[in-house]
Amino acid sequence: MDVLFVCLGDTCRSTLAKGILKKEFAKRNISGNIESAGFEPHHIGHPVDKRTLRVADEHGIDLSEHTMRMFNPDDFKRFDHIYVMDQRDYNDLEYACKNPEDMQKVDFVMNLIDEEKRSKIIPDPLYKGYRSFEKIYEKLEKACAALADKAN
Repeated sequence: MDVLFVCLGDTCRSTLAKGILKKEFAKRNISGNIESAGFEPHHIGHPVDKRTLRVADEHGIDLSEHTMRMFNPDDFKRFDHIYVMDQRDYNDLEYACKNPEDMQKVDFVMNLIDEEKRSKIIPDPLYKGYRSFEKIYEKLEKACAALADKAN
């Protein structure tokens, strides 16, 4: 299963989701290509936010080699599933989409654990404190575990 996580800058949420899902896949011996991407070009080549690195490290996930990359419309062909963090990310993908059928691959990451689809958003922690990063980790860990269970 090939999975892409997308958020605005690819320095916090999508990067963390990528690391968590890789860990969950490894636990279950599931193979797949797991990546993350963003939409903001001024983040290209930048390292991960230090708070993202810290929370990942506290959970045994190494993100030190990650650098931000831009979402590319070819990603619709390369990945089986594309998960977004919020409505803006979803809208950006709709705009980039050339083939409406490709949007069938796109879903909100929170829909993996919220069956009633009430809480679709993983809020951007970039301008908040460290506790926001911990809360996001907890949500993403549940969602990624659910995705890994589904793939297993």
